[in-house]
This record gives sequence, C-alpha cells and structure tokens, in this order.
Amino acid sequence: MPIDPVAQFQQWYARARRTSLRLPDAMALATADKRGGPSVRMVLLKHADAAGFVFFTDGHSHEGRDLAANPRAALAFHWPPIGRQVRVEGPVEPVSATEADAYWASRPRASRIAACASDQSARLTSREALLSRWQRIRERYRGRPIPRPPAWSGYRVVPDAIEFWTHRPHRLHERERFTRSRTGWRRELLQP
Repeated sequence: MPIDPVAQFQQWYARARRTSLRLPDAMALATADKRGGPSVRMVLLKHADAAGFVFFTDGHSHEGRDLAANPRAALAFHWPPIGRQVRVEGPVEPVSATEADAYWASRPRASRIAACASDQSARLTSREALLSRWQRIRERYRGRPIPRPPAWSGYRVVPDAIEFWTHRPHRLHERERFTRSRTGWRRELLQP
C-alpha cells in the first residue's frame, strides 16, 4: 500500500475536531521575507487534500507580502487533547479565483465586511476609524452582495515534508517524517 501522509493528517485532524478544542483548525503559519527574516502567526486551515493545505488572507498583509517575496511556508498544528502535533513544509501557490470566490461567499457577512474595511497589517490611526469604515461599508452593501476585494485570496502550501509527532511518556515521543520524492513519499523515523 502506498504511503499517504495527507490521509494520515486527515485522520488526525478528524480526531482533533472531535475533542473539546475550540479551534482545531488553528495552525501556526511561518513565512520569511526576501532577506530570510522569519515571521509567524496563527491562521485557520480551510481545506487539506493531496494538492495541499489551504488558508485565506489578504495579499497585502504581512504574510501576503512575505509569500510574494519568498513563496515557501511552514505550518504547525498542536492538538494537546490528543497529544499530537503535525508540521508541514513546502512551496506556496495562490488558489484559483474560483476557489477564493467560493470561500468568500461562505464567510459570514460581517466577516466579509471586516475584510473590506481592513487594510490588513497597515498602520491604524485609531480603532474608531476602523469601526467607522466597517459601518460605512455595511451601509453601502446593505441588501447587496459584498464583492471579494482583489487582494483577498487564498494560498495553498504544497507539502514537500510532513512530520507527525505523538506524545509519549518520559519525553520519548514518536516522530515520523515524510518527504516527497519524484516517486512518492519517503518515510523515516526521527529521534525525539
């Protein structure tokens, strides 16, 4: 049977979703700017399959600028209730406009208004200015569809490495790393 670390991820993710975790889809996203300066923040996983791990953000955000300059990223999931972590590394590609539009349409209306009101990661003069802009946009689109801002889209991390970590007593944790090759995935065990 061929090795399929994405299927293993989906099993672990499904198990994490059955726990008491408030946001099992939360993942740390690490990027680097064109000089290699690292940055990390939490984002939400929206889809994972053989093509990759998808999240959405504004292309003008800090992460969007990093990914434009250096299209590689690392992800980390941490699920304490089940004693597991997953790391994903690989190149990043934009999702299609069709995928971005479909996800945009599924978001709560107030979240779409917020995405239009916020110039993500830009300097903010005051919270009141942001709230005022949110109200103006809400009024402008009352009873009408809210168009997706051109810079707001999704990204897909195409894994070339996936590591699974399982908690074990005495810090003798299990680590299993899969690395993509031309012929499929190669599996290796790592010391804790």
